[in-house]
Amino acid sequence: MNTVWAQGQALAETFESLNPATGEPIGTFPVNSRADVDAAVARAREAAAWWGGLGWKERQRRLLAWKSHIIRYIGRLAELVHIETGKPLADAKLEIFLAVVHIDWAARHARKILEPRRVRSGLVAVNQASWREYAPLGVVGVIGPWNYPVFTPIGSISYALAAGNAVVFKPSEFTPAVGGWLVSAFADIVPEHPVLQLVTGLGPTGEALARSTVDKIAFTGSSATARKVMAACADNLTPLIAECGGKDAFLVAADADLDAAADAAAWGAASNAGQTCIGVERVYVVQDVYHSFLEKLSERMSQLRAGDDREAHYGPMTMTSQVDIVEDHIADALARGGRAVLGGMQSVRRPYVDPVILTDVPETSMAVQDETFGPILTVTKVADLEEGIALANASRYALGSAVFSGSKKTAMAAARQMRAGMTAINSVIGFASVPALPFGGAGDSGFGRIHGPDGLREFTMAKAITRQRMRPLMNMTTFNRTDKDVSKLLALGTLIHGRRYRR
Repeated sequence: MNTVWAQGQALAETFESLNPATGEPIGTFPVNSRADVDAAVARAREAAAWWGGLGWKERQRRLLAWKSHIIRYIGRLAELVHIETGKPLADAKLEIFLAVVHIDWAARHARKILEPRRVRSGLVAVNQASWREYAPLGVVGVIGPWNYPVFTPIGSISYALAAGNAVVFKPSEFTPAVGGWLVSAFADIVPEHPVLQLVTGLGPTGEALARSTVDKIAFTGSSATARKVMAACADNLTPLIAECGGKDAFLVAADADLDAAADAAAWGAASNAGQTCIGVERVYVVQDVYHSFLEKLSERMSQLRAGDDREAHYGPMTMTSQVDIVEDHIADALARGGRAVLGGMQSVRRPYVDPVILTDVPETSMAVQDETFGPILTVTKVADLEEGIALANASRYALGSAVFSGSKKTAMAAARQMRAGMTAINSVIGFASVPALPFGGAGDSGFGRIHGPDGLREFTMAKAITRQRMRPLMNMTTFNRTDKDVSKLLALGTLIHGRRYRR
């Protein structure tokens, strides 16, 4: 972190974004202070009134124009994502495309999901006309991650905007240029008011946003950081959506297509250098097909290569500190009796980590219990799918999961038993590409949901409205009620609810 000086006085602190593959500076960005953040929130408060007052159609038009701008300039944005995160250009383009799909869905479905609706009042309240409405919260703070700097924050930003809110966005300090590009592109489409603003900095800037007067925080990051954000939000009882880490399990049944399962497990484990919260970290394989699956998986992963060139399958580790965690997990697994079928300690060649497959790893090891966030897989033999489900569910994380089986019935039953917010059958990460589905987890993986109808409603306040349209049959909410009114109520209650239940 640096300080900019002028005439002997410190003006502002700055920090640099670095290319993780080369360590070269990409750009210099301001470390926004608490005062800067509060000023941005104040501007957003005024912008929210204007944005919310535009109406569904005008907000939709502007959001669709934003997504069109992003897709037209996807090459430029992908290059920026590649430089700041190290991921291959093709992966960056896939991430951006999926983000565009979510912007489109949120813009086109917000009105249908959130517009006021008349609801039945029921016999007891037959004199009331009733409505359910979803009002915008006002200003939403979004704290984004570095591993998917477009797709993940857009999953909160676009849904919050579609619901009628203004947004103050704090991208990761590792990807501020990507965040700035997105905000600048939106300002080109919506120049009238600062509906989407950028604040940059390190941890204290994110803390300032969480302690500000925003109406909700959408956070993506580690479980440890989520706890700090949650504590900061407690100052103003600010509600929080937390999408944290994962230790996602991958089940392989005896009747699974092993070629497809091995290919999917390899992608889920190593794409983006394993730096995917819904990536694959634990594989449980039914014993009948264990050796065949392990052979196919080893063959596929042995062909993968980390690097910064265009032919590399995945890039460097974005955070140098994460390489230490990967090393610790490999070393701990081997020390506890685990066996490296592919790679090992020698796979770590900073800033890159080559694929590693570990077997015979105890369930108590760090490589099974804690999020590794690297291209490392543990593969465990189980007696049957039920044992695999039990071991998968023993984790304190509950984000994504996958099941491979040739039987639809078996796969669906297993998916429903998985303690995870999302499960893909015969694929990995399939749920992330479906904008109508909710995205989120439980336990150390966080709480709340983005994407889909649930994601839109997360950024609103549910409101109930009743209008008395006639005198009530029994006037119970007055000190003038009579014994006759009470008798009528009890008679009605007995008639409706007193009959014996029969199967």
